[in-house]
Amino acid sequence: MTKSLVIRKKEECKWDLVSLGEVMLRLDPGDVRVATARQFNVWEGGGEYNVARGLRRCFGLKTAIVTAVADNPVGRLLEDLMLQGGVDQSHVVWTKYDGVGRTTRNGLNFTERGFGVRAALGCSDRGHTAVSQLKPGQIDWDEIFGKEGSRWFHTGGIFCALSETTPEVAKEAMVAARKHGVMISYDLNYRDSLWKSIGGKARATEVNRELASYVDVMIGNEEDFTAALGFEIEGVGEDLGELDSANFRKMIEKAVATFPNFRAVATTLRHAKTASVNDWGAVCYYEGKFHEARPMPDLEIFDRVGGGDSFASGLIYGFLNDKGADWAVNCGCAHGALAMTTPGDTTMATFDEVQRIMKGGGARVQR
Repeated sequence: MTKSLVIRKKEECKWDLVSLGEVMLRLDPGDVRVATARQFNVWEGGGEYNVARGLRRCFGLKTAIVTAVADNPVGRLLEDLMLQGGVDQSHVVWTKYDGVGRTTRNGLNFTERGFGVRAALGCSDRGHTAVSQLKPGQIDWDEIFGKEGSRWFHTGGIFCALSETTPEVAKEAMVAARKHGVMISYDLNYRDSLWKSIGGKARATEVNRELASYVDVMIGNEEDFTAALGFEIEGVGEDLGELDSANFRKMIEKAVATFPNFRAVATTLRHAKTASVNDWGAVCYYEGKFHEARPMPDLEIFDRVGGGDSFASGLIYGFLNDKGADWAVNCGCAHGALAMTTPGDTTMATFDEVQRIMKGGGARVQR
């Protein structure tokens, strides 16, 4: 049986959650393709950042991001977008820009949404970014977790895939978080494109399994647990179709047995029938029991990017507010579903909308 989460008191901490990760500029071609676009909308986004922003904008919690940004006009655009998101930037490391980007730069992410039989497609440009060059010793984690205080720390597999040093920074942060009694969550967020040139799935498994021993709440989707942690899911083929929550329960039981430090394990369940129609759901294991969110078959998707991050922020909100695992997994599932109805990586949902979806509310016009 997993242990219960013991979360620091709100009044003892400056932050409800601190995230460690990258923040990229997403260029969105809208209804056309990246290769044929003549103009782009821009959003900020990043797997770990999106969780902090969701907790701030949708759920009203106090959050901060630890990242690094190159100090040029693109970096200042990211700053402006983050200011709109309300996530505190006092622990952002600004690095000197050389005028070209030979030594440090900001990451770009071109993503088209997909439609019908055409899958969503991402093309990232993130080599030599400022955040990938973070090293142990640069961030004063005792200041953040001790003097300032945080109830929760979140990071994930995207940040840890950026360079040889980013997993070391994540480990340093986790050790400090554990020392100060901070809950630690980790979203595996496996991306083949990030790992394939630095050792592929074998390297991803090596890095993530080492960090997993420090994690209280492990989060992922159907691919993450196989590619990033090396657990097989029975009855699920390589195409990850026809998801059966019972098979994921068996996999989660194996994960908890291997990593007894896991206090909760949560996974989103997605079957992409088309780019525009997905079956969507989630399962959470906590205190020896499984909790399954209300399934959402044939969920219509506008922009799938960020759905998993919004699930994580809803789940964490539930635990931070002592709502129980069943409420938390349903909150995460509803928030993730709503996030996929709007463009961009980050949520545009309200807490009232999340609660309405949790109660089974429909799409009748609200006036």
